[in-house]
Amino acid sequence: MRRTAGPYIRLSCCPNAPHRKIPRDINEEARDVARALYETPAFEQSRRKRKRVEMLFAHLKRSLRLGRLRLRGQDEFLLAAIAQNLRKLAKLGPDPPPALQPA
Repeated sequence: MRRTAGPYIRLSCCPNAPHRKIPRDINEEARDVARALYETPAFEQSRRKRKRVEMLFAHLKRSLRLGRLRLRGQDEFLLAAIAQNLRKLAKLGPDPPPALQPA
């Protein structure tokens, strides 16, 4: 027997047992299902869509200084989302015509 840092005593490596038991967690079946879904194309698509939404929230929090988003009012969030959508819309539109030269 070997002592650890605390007052508890543990056996070094199961010397009296013919084999060691590795317990399986109760939730391991649910984890197996999640691991199986991880390889599907639907999961890849979901992950791509989620990333786009998360990037928008990150931009709101960092660039538009809405870091304390949960503590602010809904109106301020809506105004920030409108501003973000207007920025995207301006990028999609055609370039303005060149300025006229004075004759």
